[in-house]
Formats: sequence, C-alpha cells, structure tokens
Amino acid sequence: MNNQARTRWVLPYKTQNLEDHYSLGQELGQGQFGTTFLCTHIQTGRKLACKSIPKRKLVCQEDYDDVLREIQIMHHLSEHPNVVRIEGAYEDGQAVHLVMELCEGGELFDRIVKKGHYSEREAVKLIKTIVGVVEACHSLGVMHRDLKPENFLFGGVDDDAPLKATDFGLSVFYKPGETFSEVVGSPYYVAPEVLRKHYGPESDVWSAGVILYILLSGVPPFWAESEMGIFRQILQGKLDFKSNPWPSISDSAKDLIQKMLDRNPRRRLTAHQVLCHPWIVDDTVAPDKPLDCAVLSRLKQFSAMNKLKKMALRVIAERLSEEEISGLKELFKMIDTDNSGTITFDELKDGLKRVGSELMESEIKELMHAADIDNSGTIDYGEFLAATIHLNKLEREENLVTAFSFFDKDGSGYITIDELQHACKEFGLNDTHLEEIIKDIDQDNDGQIDYGEFVAMMRKGNGGGGIGRRTMRNTLNLGTAFSLTVGDSSS
Repeated sequence: MNNQARTRWVLPYKTQNLEDHYSLGQELGQGQFGTTFLCTHIQTGRKLACKSIPKRKLVCQEDYDDVLREIQIMHHLSEHPNVVRIEGAYEDGQAVHLVMELCEGGELFDRIVKKGHYSEREAVKLIKTIVGVVEACHSLGVMHRDLKPENFLFGGVDDDAPLKATDFGLSVFYKPGETFSEVVGSPYYVAPEVLRKHYGPESDVWSAGVILYILLSGVPPFWAESEMGIFRQILQGKLDFKSNPWPSISDSAKDLIQKMLDRNPRRRLTAHQVLCHPWIVDDTVAPDKPLDCAVLSRLKQFSAMNKLKKMALRVIAERLSEEEISGLKELFKMIDTDNSGTITFDELKDGLKRVGSELMESEIKELMHAADIDNSGTIDYGEFLAATIHLNKLEREENLVTAFSFFDKDGSGYITIDELQHACKEFGLNDTHLEEIIKDIDQDNDGQIDYGEFVAMMRKGNGGGGIGRRTMRNTLNLGTAFSLTVGDSSS
C-alpha cells in the first residue's frame, strides 16, 4: 500500500455510534496522542472515561496498526484487577474512541504526596502491584514498553483503592526469544538495551526498577540536563546509594533495585523473581518508619514539572493544523523527485536546499538518521512527516514563544502562580503543586518564570515526553543519542 494514502478505518469492522450510547463531558487529561473525557453511559448513568484519538494524527499505516493493537491488548489484559478495563471501542470518520473504566483516584505520585507520610512498606505494596502487572503482561505475551508513574492511576479516592495500569499505546505482542529494535519509551525509564536497539520483555523490569528507585528517593537514578545526557547516564552511569535518603533505606531494598537495574538483561531479575524477592515477600524486611520528608518534597517537584512541560508541548502540538501537515505532504512529493515513495539522503539535501533551508549537512545527516526508523537508508512518507513535524514545530523559537504567551495571559513577560493555576484549570489538571514547579524553574528566585527560564525548562531532559513512534519518534536529540551506543557493549 502507498504510504502517502491515508487509511480510512482502524477497526476491521463497523461500530455503532459512540453518541448513541454515551455522552461526553469534561476533559480529564491529554496524552501526546489522544484526549480523555469523562463519559456517561446514557442508559445506566454509569461514569466512565473515553480516550478519543483524532484520525488527523494518524499519519501512516503504522499509526493505524498501533491504535488497533492498543485496543486488542487492552481486551487481552482486561480481566486483570490492576489493569484499566476497556468497555468497548467506537470509530467514526474523525476519531477512534476507547471507552474504559474511570479511575478517579488520580496519579500514583500525586496520591503519595497528598497522603503526606510514606514508608518503605507502603512502597512494597505499590511496586508489588506494578511488577504484578508486568508479570501478567509477560505471561500473556505482551510487552508494555512505556512503564512510568503517570501510567498508573488509582481506581478511586479511598485509601484501599486499587492501583491500575493504563495506556498500552506502545505495547506489543511478542513470542519467547523474539527481540525488538524500535526505540520507544520515556527518557528516564528506558532500558539500556532499548537504546542499543536490541531488546525483549526484560526492558519492562528495568523501567519498574527506575520507578522503585524514584518511589524511595524522589529522584530518578539516571538524570541529566538533556535527553542525550540521560541516555548516556543510562548506558554508563553509576547508581547512587550514598546520598540521602539512601543511608537510611534497607539493604534489602537496595539489593532488589540493583538486580532490577542490572544493565545485562540476561542477568536482570524476571518479573516473577522480583515478586519472590525477600523485600517484597517478607513483611518484616521493609521498615514501616516514614521516609525522609525530603523524598515527598522531591516527588512533588518531579511530578509537577512533568505536568507543566506536557501542557506546554500540547500548546505547541495543537498549533499543527491540517494545512501545515498537508504542506509537509507536498514538500515530501517535491523532494521525492523520482516518485519512488521514499527519499534518499541526496534527495533530502537537494530538496531542503531548494526550499531555502539553512540546515547544515551535518544537521541533515542527523535528521536523516533520526527519521530512518527501519535503517533502510531512505525515509518513507510516515517517517518524513513525524520527523519534520518535530524538527519544524516543537523546537522552533516561535513555538516556544507561543507556548510561553499561552501561560503569560497578561503579557507581562512573566508566568505567575495565578496564571499557571488558570492554565491548569483549562487543561483539567488539579492539585499540581504549582509552588514547586515555579521554585524548580525560577533560577533567579523572584517567584515567577521569565521566558529564559521557561525555555531552559523546555529544553531540559525532563521525563514528560515519550520517545515512541506515536509520540516524538524522531527527535534530533534521540538521533544523536543513538551515536552514544556505538561501540558501547553491555556490562
């Protein structure tokens, strides 16, 4: 099939109309691919959630396949008590809608911070649930590939509400022994073998190990100012068990983390082995004393920063109109001089020159390297579109200015707490610890964010975005990061 032709339908069968059964209410959240709304079943009045994925964001056949696979995997895992249950899928000319159970208890970190006291023993319960989901996925032949705290929600507001996994948009079916090369995930949580483009289900255990490290310390184990720096740390950095709060954390917890974050996937514990570890199994091993209050404060900041960056990226992404995308389609046709449906490096270089691009040859090479997902030496239409949208829109100065102006409602040149509160309300985000966001970004400590501070935050390697095909699949940062893995062998 010609990659330039847009596929019309995701589901292989015709569905009923969503509106005949459900009414959509307020927006609950925004992913990088779809928007989730409160949704009421008309006949029974039951409250649910509906994730709507606009078809204009499905730019190639792979994207359509991804959405279908997400629906299939959710059905496949739906009986698990710690997986969000899918009620049904609906499709019309404009969007695909996934109706699922409503999780009213909020995100994992927000609940911990709100509670205000937290111990190793409570961390055991949470990681047991998270790794239990991983074990269930693997036993059913599914790799999650994007495990992160934001993808775990509490089913309700009660203290004993179950923790549930959501967002299987990057998940895949796999067979024992099968390996994958597509680089997907989110910067802080991605396993070293994923960056090396040769991995299997063990990568999910690494991601769960990163979550455990953050649950106990409030910070990620591998951190840097840029995505490339984070990837370098993941490949080569040492685990810090010396600075606070680690001296007061049990040796058993540290032992488990080391075994989950072993860079050699063959030596790494399986999900089942994690669940058999003494720290998880023996009630007397993990202390019940509250963790240092600095851990809660760091968790609060970490969670809040991700949210601001996500809001800003969404402001930029929503500026991408159908017209801009169709302009890129025409640009592709113009560069593809032999009408082969693919672009070679020479065609890309000549075409960009013809449209007055000032990109240097080294930058064009980086773009080519980042966009050529299947390493074929050429770029097809879907690869080109995803790469150029990111290159042209998400990093450009005028878009950062637009995003800054969106928050700076009064045009004062500063973003204040009041303005952030207003934006959070607009995006359906509650309780996002705004003082912590401002404190973390506000380099001159004047209690507000100026444009320079905002840009520094946007370009910082914060774990807000994914790096999968359906998120920012071809960032130049990621293309550069791949070069870090050349000649780097597993320890």
